[in-house]
Amino acid sequence: MAKSKKDNNTEQQILNAARQVFLEKGLSGARMQDIADKAEINKAMLHYYFKNKELLFETIFQETAGKLFPHFDKLMDSDLNFFDKIRSIVSSYIEMVSQNPYLPLFVISELNKNPEIGLKHFFEKQRPGFVKKFKESIEESINSGLILPINPIHLIINMFSMCAFPFMAKPMLKIITGIEEEQFNILMEQRKVLVAEFIINSIKK
Repeated sequence: MAKSKKDNNTEQQILNAARQVFLEKGLSGARMQDIADKAEINKAMLHYYFKNKELLFETIFQETAGKLFPHFDKLMDSDLNFFDKIRSIVSSYIEMVSQNPYLPLFVISELNKNPEIGLKHFFEKQRPGFVKKFKESIEESINSGLILPINPIHLIINMFSMCAFPFMAKPMLKIITGIEEEQFNILMEQRKVLVAEFIINSIKK
């Protein structure tokens, strides 16, 4: 049975509230009651739409990453040169995580706790697309003499770990460096360029 407009509106209201709560408290600190309060509904109604916060988070993740991976696919099929593709991937990924900073840590945690369910299927579905195309593009760039020989997996790890780590280690970084939230956000904006150029300079001939 198709959902009514009211059902769709309520579900979107819940998702919007959940994003705010996850951003403020993280997955472990968020409670379903917090999300219900933010959405201005009762907890019973929240559970009617989403049985638990993990399912709620997975929905948000797939909605968010579900837009990002197709974007990466289009980038790999575009006429951009290899280095500009790296720049665009890095910038897009950091922008997405800046808007959803709780994503990287949750994804790693969930995949470690429940490797056979949930998010694994999402990544398996995406793997034949963007990652395959990116590996092929790396190999073509090596063979054409554009970049130094490198295992494509190492390059992918280098790119995404440099993008994701600051968000995963944000509390520690703020303590040891003394930076405030606004300074952190400025640094992440700068990393859209810094990370891409660091990666490019490390591989180009």
